[in-house]
Amino acid sequence: MKKFKFTINGNQYDVEIGTIEDNNAQVNVNGTAYEVQIDRNIQQQKTPKLVRSTAVPSGDSAKSKTNPPDGPKGGGTVKSPLPGTILALHVKVGDSVKMGHKILTLEAMKMENVLYADRDGVIQSIQCANGDAVREGDVLMTIGD
Repeated sequence: MKKFKFTINGNQYDVEIGTIEDNNAQVNVNGTAYEVQIDRNIQQQKTPKLVRSTAVPSGDSAKSKTNPPDGPKGGGTVKSPLPGTILALHVKVGDSVKMGHKILTLEAMKMENVLYADRDGVIQSIQCANGDAVREGDVLMTIGD
């Protein structure tokens, strides 16, 4: 509530302005309540509402970025778990690998992430090279039987 003191023709008035809705205001003059109609439309300030657009996954939404945690392991492809840069390839095409064998190092957010083979097999193809920038879900290499 806002309080004002007015002097009109030598008479003093204590005025309290209460709620204002549309063109109507609740006013208390020297202890007597009045409902006053205002000639112009007063717009109350509102707190801005943050509106965000719907998040859409980057890239092809039909492409699975990683194997599901409860799904079968060793689908044959090694995918990038997050965007980054290839620092080192620890294998080459034709190398035999066992589950848990270090196959490449990926730098992401200034941290080195080592990727390990999730199955036994032979490296059939490598789709990246040292220094390549990769996105999440990119196929990095294929491990076959």
